[in-house]
Amino acid sequence: MSKSLKLNASNPKVWLLIGIGLAGAVVLVETRRRRRRKLPNEDFGAFVERFELLPIPQPDQTQTLSSLSFAIKDIFDVKGYVTGFGNPHWKRTHSEAGKTAIVITALLSNGATCLGKTVMDEFSFGISGENKFYGTPINPYLTSSIPGGSSSGSAVAVAARLVDFAIGTDTTGCVRIPAAFCGILGFRPSHGVVSTIGVLPNAQSLDTVGWFARDASVLRHVGLVLLPTNLVEVKRTRRILFADDLFQLSKVPSQKTVYVIDKAIEKLSGYQSPHHMNICQYIASNVPSLKGFHDKLTQQQNGVSILKDLTLVMFSLQGYEFKTNHEEWFKSVKPRLGRAVSERVIAAMNSTHDHVKTLYKVRNEMRVAFQRLLKDDGILVIPTVPDDPLKRNTEKGFSSEFHDRAFALSSIASISGCCQVAIPLGCHKDCCASVSFISAHGADKFLLNTVLDMYTTIQEQVSVAYALPLPDTNGGIETSDLLKEKGNAAFKGRLWNKAVDYYTEAINLNGENATYFSNRAAAYLELGCFQEAEEDCNKAILHDKKNVKAYLRRGTAREQLLRYTEALKDFQHALVLEPQNKTASLAEKRLRKSWS
Repeated sequence: MSKSLKLNASNPKVWLLIGIGLAGAVVLVETRRRRRRKLPNEDFGAFVERFELLPIPQPDQTQTLSSLSFAIKDIFDVKGYVTGFGNPHWKRTHSEAGKTAIVITALLSNGATCLGKTVMDEFSFGISGENKFYGTPINPYLTSSIPGGSSSGSAVAVAARLVDFAIGTDTTGCVRIPAAFCGILGFRPSHGVVSTIGVLPNAQSLDTVGWFARDASVLRHVGLVLLPTNLVEVKRTRRILFADDLFQLSKVPSQKTVYVIDKAIEKLSGYQSPHHMNICQYIASNVPSLKGFHDKLTQQQNGVSILKDLTLVMFSLQGYEFKTNHEEWFKSVKPRLGRAVSERVIAAMNSTHDHVKTLYKVRNEMRVAFQRLLKDDGILVIPTVPDDPLKRNTEKGFSSEFHDRAFALSSIASISGCCQVAIPLGCHKDCCASVSFISAHGADKFLLNTVLDMYTTIQEQVSVAYALPLPDTNGGIETSDLLKEKGNAAFKGRLWNKAVDYYTEAINLNGENATYFSNRAAAYLELGCFQEAEEDCNKAILHDKKNVKAYLRRGTAREQLLRYTEALKDFQHALVLEPQNKTASLAEKRLRKSWS
């Protein structure tokens, strides 16, 4: 019958079959289109390739990750699949992997099931999580915001509960930053302790294999599989150090974080009372080679600006090693790149051998300095990220100030080689709050055990901390003026803390006087408390929009916090109010020159 149908096109059965076939094809095509449209909503756009790798049977071994699922960043080799490196041109010009990365094999051998490869920033550059070719995964925690990168898909897969844990890489913050933006746990191990065999390199001196989880127990179990067995954890008293100066870079008030950690420690055993320190001053005093990278335009090298110098070292080292690894391929293929990635790649390809020895010297000095500071029992507490993430699909991209503050925080562990864990603290004013614990190189199991010990208690304290009221203020005008004068006298005598105390008493009596806030801001600036100075200037300007000193002091605070655009606006506003103001004029010229 089929032969006669082919020969007789006028046969109605032919048209019936053709019609059915066309209808089926249309339905099939439309179904596939619908599936493609629905996929980002089904998996939040986290995966670039879905497959299933079943656990490797181990008859004589307990599989500690049994029944857990995981995903991997598209930077890890899997036998039979092309490792894409986040770029289709790379994938097109490379062959299937002949072997599976050691860390993936270890996870499969311990009972975990791999569900596919995840989206990443191209070549592991960038912290936005955006990818021109594969799209931007949807942040389940804040759907209107970017997920952070470069291990964006891995973070999203965990946050969206698509897998129990996920593997990424962290070079300059590529696990820690998306963990913070997506409201989950993220661990960067000590440099060199987890195998990178079968992982495409970005910059070997900075690259680490990191992982994400929602549960502290899962985070630790993954660590026990991937970390060397010779890293033995001895039970010891924990010593907590708050880097007070770095919390000035965060939108979340430092007293909230301090409250959460303090209260958690009170409820647990084996913790010393927390200590507070200025980590930037410590770095300035203990990493002498960093002075060669100091930006002459910044006002003080031992302030937060020293981390800008450390960031420069980090990027210089990354660019030099990335060029060494991949220059030949980029020259031969000339791939199309996303805008932000293109800038980073061009900078890397234009890097030179100048100061390479000094770059490695800074890294070694940082390692020694932090081993001396943290020893085997220390935990440094810092913000994970400075701000809430940018909105999705924004044309402006990251500002230079956001980059400076974000990388200032991530550069510490990247250069020192210390292990760091990002811990979610819920939401604060519509942004994700995240705090990080940093421990010495090799203290990975100690840090993971600490997180497991504290995590539940920390989460219990978060809701309490963010419900704390702000202190009230009331009247008493004449007494407040006397206190202000005492504050002025203390300020002139260079007794900054005493000046703050007097101004604070004056404010408690009269909280509507702009001069009190402005004067206290001046004292805070001398103490290096830039965030507090900015907040006082905000209040001063709220009460007196023509307070020139408040604009000058806020501009100075913002400049020290690396928020140059806002600082410039403050100095310009001061010039509008006082066109001949020399301080404002010099500051404006300095900031403009630094951008030229």
